[in-house]
Amino acid sequence: MTAVDSSSVRNYLLGLQERITSALEQVEGPQGARFVRDAWAKGPQERLQGDGITKILEGGRIWERAGCGFSHVRGPQLPPSATQHRPELAGAPFEAMGVSLVFHPVNPLVPTVHMNVRMISAQPAGQEAVCWFGGGMDLTPVYGFEEDAQHFHSACRNALAPFGADLYPRFKTWCDEYFYLKHRQEQRGIGGIFFDDFAELGQARSFAMLQSVGDAFLGAYLPIVEKRQALPYTQAQVDFQRYRRGRYVEFNLVWDRGTHFGLQSGGRTESILLSMPLHTNWSYQRQDPPGSPEAELLTKYLVRRDWISA
Repeated sequence: MTAVDSSSVRNYLLGLQERITSALEQVEGPQGARFVRDAWAKGPQERLQGDGITKILEGGRIWERAGCGFSHVRGPQLPPSATQHRPELAGAPFEAMGVSLVFHPVNPLVPTVHMNVRMISAQPAGQEAVCWFGGGMDLTPVYGFEEDAQHFHSACRNALAPFGADLYPRFKTWCDEYFYLKHRQEQRGIGGIFFDDFAELGQARSFAMLQSVGDAFLGAYLPIVEKRQALPYTQAQVDFQRYRRGRYVEFNLVWDRGTHFGLQSGGRTESILLSMPLHTNWSYQRQDPPGSPEAELLTKYLVRRDWISA
């Protein structure tokens, strides 16, 4: 199996990060916030070696906090979070690179979104290098709109369609199962697609699929933002938004493999935690009136369902 040149993956990921952050700044407009660019490097004295660029926007007109990070690191041994499905690679030297983003909007009627695309390669002693891809995107509304869920899932399906009709239903189910708060018995959002340890199309074709997912992100998300960002909202809705963001924090810290990989491998903590919202709160056993939009989030939207045919 011909390996993908890591410089090609790096160049694609850096270009993707730039395209996405530039697009968000355009939506923010001339009076809006801009991304701060924080380039970093890890030297030979640290657990990981490599470099990255963290871009962060805070206090914007449209986004309260938006983080989009690129990282490219190497280490002496894969952390446990990366080998739980590949025990034969435990302890192998590795290289990992990816772009990860989470955007938390100001308006509670605009959904939070997450996207990640990454490549990991490992070099077991005396064996050929093993390379695989992972990533996906998912949407987390506070107030649900069926047409938004349908648009987002259709974009995900269309990105995968050239690579096999079976991929969207597989990756959609994988996303539903992955972004699930087991301790709450709740879905994190309305899902999307998720894949990991993926190389079954061959290196070149799997990388092409990864690029298709990354390239589809702006078309999947920005039309929803443009439709919802000017809608009026109340302080009560903001309070509910911050309450629901507590669930987002819980998932990322307790269950997310990407967070665990970064922290276990000695990654840069500030960049790993770019997914955290600027404002959040918790409420003890909150109960919303039956039939209210807040109650409907749980009963109608945070459920596993076929959104495209809805």
